[in-house]
Amino acid sequence: MTTPQRSDAPRRLWDISPTVAPEAPIFPGDEPYALRWTAQLSPGCPVNLSALTMSPHVGAHADAPLHYANDAPAIADVPLDTYLGRCRVIHAMGAAPLITVDHLRHAEADLPPRVLVRVCERADTVWNSAFTAYAPEAIAWLAERGVRLIGIDTPSVDPADSKTLDSHQLLRKHDLRVLENLVLDEVPAGDYELIALPLKLQGACASPVRAILRDLP
Repeated sequence: MTTPQRSDAPRRLWDISPTVAPEAPIFPGDEPYALRWTAQLSPGCPVNLSALTMSPHVGAHADAPLHYANDAPAIADVPLDTYLGRCRVIHAMGAAPLITVDHLRHAEADLPPRVLVRVCERADTVWNSAFTAYAPEAIAWLAERGVRLIGIDTPSVDPADSKTLDSHQLLRKHDLRVLENLVLDEVPAGDYELIALPLKLQGACASPVRAILRDLP
């Protein structure tokens, strides 16, 4: 039997996280990113030390079920396996105001358990309340096909003015995980390995992630 040859060439990485900065777009009223120095290099101090304040929803982030249900797990209590593994990037540019099932059907075959949908030609760098979200029926359709994590390159899976958060509630119903505020500008449609682990933040409703995609071996 011939042993398949393995390539030693490094697999390409796509960084799909925006820079977290004071000017990063956030929901109105949310806590922006801020950094201050608690110590700085000097003759009497050998290091620079910084302190951060921010909402855990700034930049690319993973919502915890606690974000939309009081009796649900915080982000530190959510299993990590869903945030790591094979995923599919689906292009649905022009979908507005909602991603519907019709925007996803063309990529249905052999769907992996993680799906990221690109709707932006370029991800917004300023707040835009008219962003595209998910239609609840699209989330139900993905869940029926074994998807366990969904992502989007806009601030939320629900519209900015939603008070019922129907798509978030369907995430809870189907025990799906979610990534929001991704940057998929340079990523071709297709299958990749996703690595987007949330921090183990006790009691938090979300966590920033450094989300990356890697070519499959």
